[in-house]
Amino acid sequence: MRIELYDSITKVPRESWNRLARPHSETLSWEFWQVVEQSGLNDFAYRHAMLLDEHGEPQAITSFYSVTTDIAIFAPPGLRVFLNRLRRWFPNFLKLRMLEWGSPVTINSPPFARSEAFSDRQVIEAMDEVLRRTARAEGHFLIVVRDFEPNAQNLRSIFRRRGYHWTSSLPNTYMEIRWPTPERYWGAMRSYYRSKLKKYLKRNQQAGVHHRLVEDFGSMAEVLHHQWMVVHQHAKEFQRETLTPAFYGELARTLEGRARVILFYRGEALVGHALLLVDGDMLRWLYVGRAEAENDGLYIYIAHQVVATAIALGVKRLEMGLTTYPIKQDLGAEVTPIFMALRAASGWINPFVGLGYALLNHVPQPNQRPVFKTTNVAA
Repeated sequence: MRIELYDSITKVPRESWNRLARPHSETLSWEFWQVVEQSGLNDFAYRHAMLLDEHGEPQAITSFYSVTTDIAIFAPPGLRVFLNRLRRWFPNFLKLRMLEWGSPVTINSPPFARSEAFSDRQVIEAMDEVLRRTARAEGHFLIVVRDFEPNAQNLRSIFRRRGYHWTSSLPNTYMEIRWPTPERYWGAMRSYYRSKLKKYLKRNQQAGVHHRLVEDFGSMAEVLHHQWMVVHQHAKEFQRETLTPAFYGELARTLEGRARVILFYRGEALVGHALLLVDGDMLRWLYVGRAEAENDGLYIYIAHQVVATAIALGVKRLEMGLTTYPIKQDLGAEVTPIFMALRAASGWINPFVGLGYALLNHVPQPNQRPVFKTTNVAA
């Protein structure tokens, strides 16, 4: 096995990369990585790896990056308040330069794509050597591998043998789309959840809220970014990547036809949006934005229209993302656990990493909700 490393996706052979990436996810594709790289998010510095067989043929692809990250990113409220106060005098307290293997903006489980020529173990062991070597050379304290959903739990033993700690991350939310129309979706819900949803829909409709789905949103990049910043700055559960107007513009241009936005209006005023990506037979709800941070029930209306759009597009699955679990669960989303593998670059510090991370971070584990009738069927 031989590994070729690139410091920009533009230097990677596009066809060879996409041959392996596209069957897994659009978010692993050459084009999606180009969007991410050209958007100028945070202080990410990206690397891309192609793993070649003895004949020089690419058999696996993956990406990793360095970024300054809050090691207490999932701190409980009390600790978060303390850290915010302390950081008025020490802004970078517990913020470290880390090496992460995965995606900075989406969930890819596992964070690589391979052919049958290589095994998971071969890819992980080869990449672990690259990550450790890079971390030591560049002075990174921590190596983080993300993300692992239930489909990748079998990889845990491989990482543990390499000295990694397996720890919880914020869970994801998904909805299996089984209904041909929104009306059938409502009919499948238990009466409590259906009446609760319709109450908020009626309240928004009476307030003059309406929406439209668009594909050409590049000219609106500045406005959409401003709305996203409103939500980001008021986020209480999680703050990580900071989007830019270029992210919206590049996404609209590069992934035309796959990236879409639902625009929400109150009367003539644009009051919010939901950014979506069609990824094979799945629709990903990437981000949400609002003109103002208000507790007015608009978010429930937005989330419902995302579900209705998934039904209209005929996808099989809707990814609804991290945080705001109660609202998404009330609509029928199921919470899916996510795990990360992490280790210190230094061997003598590594045994303490798992305990230290657990003490600094608390990850919510919401209980599932019985939103749908037991006899829920599409017909």
